[in-house]
Amino acid sequence: MKVDEPSYREKVYELVRRIPRGRVMTYGQIAAILGEGYTARTVGYVMHGANETKLPWQRVINSQGKCSTGKITLPVNLQQSMLESEGIKFNAAGKCDLNTYLWFPEGFEDQEEKSISLFDH
Repeated sequence: MKVDEPSYREKVYELVRRIPRGRVMTYGQIAAILGEGYTARTVGYVMHGANETKLPWQRVINSQGKCSTGKITLPVNLQQSMLESEGIKFNAAGKCDLNTYLWFPEGFEDQEEKSISLFDH
């Protein structure tokens, strides 16, 4: 499966469309859920190339709980501002609490404890 194939991209978009308002997923988390052939980097590549207007792209962040688009979007920090408008709080370092805001789709809740322990370090 290749990153530029529509079916590859659509699997990412399908999952991202399910993220509820006020919650986030990480690039790596999406890759782990989608499985073989997906990595945090390729999910980031797919999200960067998204041109679907109804895709809640702002809900995908890095594993540190930070927005990865801060300096590359106009206006600056657009992603963080969008997430804040959904009720997500960021600290002075630009991090949100993944223990609070990380979302897992149905059937993957068992990964929640394992993933959150990774973020605590």
